[in-house]
Amino acid sequence: MMAATSCKTLLRLALLTGVCLPVSALAQTPTELESIEVQGVFDDGQGPFEGYAAEASVSATKGGRPIIETPQAVSVVGADFISDTAARTVTEATRYSPGIRSETFGNDARNDWFLLRGFTSQVSSYFVDGLALKSSDSFATWKMNPYLLERIDVLRGPSSSLYGSSNPGGLINMVTKRPTGEIGGEITTGINEHGRGNFGIDAQGVAGRSGDWAWRFVASGNAGDTEYDFIDDDGFAIMPSLIWTPSEDTTLELYANVQAFSTNGQNFLPYVGTEVDAPFGRIDPETFTSEPGYDAFKRTQAMAGYEFEHRFNDRVTVRQNLRYAHLDIDFTNVYGVGYATGSPTATNADLARFNFITTPQLGLFSVDNQAEFLAETGPLSHTLLFGVDYARFDLDDEAGFDFAPSLDLLNPVYSGITAPTTRYSDQSTVQRQLGLYVQDQIEYGNWDLVLSGRSDFVDTDIDNNIGADSSQSSEALSGRAGLMYGFDNGISPYVSVSRSFLPVIGTDSVSGAAFDPETGIQYEAGVKYQPAFLGGGYIGLSVFDLTRENVVTSDGINFNRQIGAVNSQGFELEAAGQITPDLKFVGSYTWYDLTIEEGNPVEIGNVPTAAPEQFASLWLDYTVPQGALEGVSVGGGVRYVGRSYADTANTLEVGDTVLVDAALRYEKDAFAAALNVSNLFDETYVAGCSSPTACFYGEGREVGLTLSYRW
Repeated sequence: MMAATSCKTLLRLALLTGVCLPVSALAQTPTELESIEVQGVFDDGQGPFEGYAAEASVSATKGGRPIIETPQAVSVVGADFISDTAARTVTEATRYSPGIRSETFGNDARNDWFLLRGFTSQVSSYFVDGLALKSSDSFATWKMNPYLLERIDVLRGPSSSLYGSSNPGGLINMVTKRPTGEIGGEITTGINEHGRGNFGIDAQGVAGRSGDWAWRFVASGNAGDTEYDFIDDDGFAIMPSLIWTPSEDTTLELYANVQAFSTNGQNFLPYVGTEVDAPFGRIDPETFTSEPGYDAFKRTQAMAGYEFEHRFNDRVTVRQNLRYAHLDIDFTNVYGVGYATGSPTATNADLARFNFITTPQLGLFSVDNQAEFLAETGPLSHTLLFGVDYARFDLDDEAGFDFAPSLDLLNPVYSGITAPTTRYSDQSTVQRQLGLYVQDQIEYGNWDLVLSGRSDFVDTDIDNNIGADSSQSSEALSGRAGLMYGFDNGISPYVSVSRSFLPVIGTDSVSGAAFDPETGIQYEAGVKYQPAFLGGGYIGLSVFDLTRENVVTSDGINFNRQIGAVNSQGFELEAAGQITPDLKFVGSYTWYDLTIEEGNPVEIGNVPTAAPEQFASLWLDYTVPQGALEGVSVGGGVRYVGRSYADTANTLEVGDTVLVDAALRYEKDAFAAALNVSNLFDETYVAGCSSPTACFYGEGREVGLTLSYRW
């Protein structure tokens, strides 16, 4: 078994050595060396990798541990797959991953929406480069342009033992592109059938007389229409980064990025008229239910930080990861809340609407300090990790609400709207979290044991300008234990147990007591297999039983009761790799039984809304190796999304659907062209319903052409 090492430092050293060979060394008498075979790019768990199957991930243990030796379910989406499928969002990039249901609100350009093992995860489980981008429930949410990303790690199951407060379903860690020591880059440009254009540039090189500096500059932009009336999708992203390697033992990475997004709100539509026929038929998916010229969603976000690593010797390494991020949102929206008359007729399809405005501002400071020690105690090899992290979350949030005129869905006439003047929320929230954690990765022969434990202290202060101020403190212990055995034939079974916690702000509406942290506990068993015939790929199966407790819900009489519990149990199957040198693939199947166990008596035993209990996908990509069609690649995928419910009583069912994607590419020397089609057969379907009055159409057919040049 491979012990965790400072892979990043070794890689930097290898790159630096290649750049800095003196001329005199090149002029010496050549010596015949034993030939070696280089197979692909070395995967350190956070850098680039070739194909669809990553070898390692930094997210599960905060070290570059091989996935096949990690006793927890983790999947990785790499830059190759993002490019081959022309994914425009992180949501689209994870369409083919197991255990994660993306696009729960359809084609919503505002945010990335996820369910991990059945639980909403974008607020507390959205990570970039190992640090949380914590959001709020008040639309203060982050979004990352996938062109900036090297890989997306999807860690399934509780992760609080290393990362602190997070959703029990898991987390998504997006790893940004950083300098690799290479010299080169690419320029891309494209357009889709709706006239939405895009461009991208990714360039990098080395600097300094000794080559100890490496730089990278990544930028992307898009502008144009969408398939929906009056909804645009504009944005840009800029990300420079710099790495200094003064010695083989020390690296300092500096980075920053600025992103801006401008789009519109999502259409909230009734269940009757979307999933099932209304007396007038179905609502046109392109119908805009807000107000042109008024509705707008604008996000500006920026972040800057550094990652420092120093290796004292072969056994001791320290790291610090520090970042400050800031977010501004301006959102004005008119959204539907059901039919104005309760039930539509053949001639009356008036949609009742609310008028909403919010302008949150969010600042987030994060720092993670780590010390890693390698040791042996008799026959046992240890990789010990000690860490202290701190985060401060500052949110200023003001929101207003008013009624809006109804809208005839059969013949929309927009009346003009002004912003609400009545505020229902105006407050500032400061949350400080301090975490202490320890982890021991123990190896004994073919056995791997991972033990993690963490203690968190969270203080929250709310300055309410229209209500009572409040303060709240929470403490929690979380842990994880995982055991794996690696057989010589590549089969590695494992078992694990892990806990999570998430602070909850508020008080019980009956007792008046402050809420306890939400907790989760999971039991998982699985097997990972790395057969030789998949070219470095793997097959994984995980079975889990996950319970989320202390959920704030209603008892049927009073709101805000902390009496809820939801159980998710099921299994996930995934495979990725190369069937032949020219045929890549990734596939998955997810099934789970999601049940409300405690809470409102009429909901107990039912399934939460918008949570399909099974979904599957398969993507194949073939490149013609030689002959007249050399350079041509053909890709195709199938996605299945199972049924879900539009109400907690489980009387309104949202049907299942099958979607097909396709890709055609041609590469010649430094030039490439690609044609991608999402939802090839233009299937009209409802992606999900959070309630009977809030249903969302899925994305229709989208055809896009991309041209690129590499040097």
